[in-house]
Amino acid sequence: MMDDENIALNSVLGLELNRVFFAVRETANKQKIIEFAREVLQSERAELADSISPEGPAS
Repeated sequence: MMDDENIALNSVLGLELNRVFFAVRETANKQKIIEFAREVLQSERAELADSISPEGPAS
């Protein structure tokens, strides 16, 4: 199923992001990682909201 694949991929990506975050020592670089992750999450949430909107996809 596609949902299971997405959940598994997101779990792997989350773990990898966590590993990179803790491997990075400089606070400024950690902040960049946090900002990047936030942007990705907001983008994903916007796409999800668009895909489940009652009007359906815009044509």
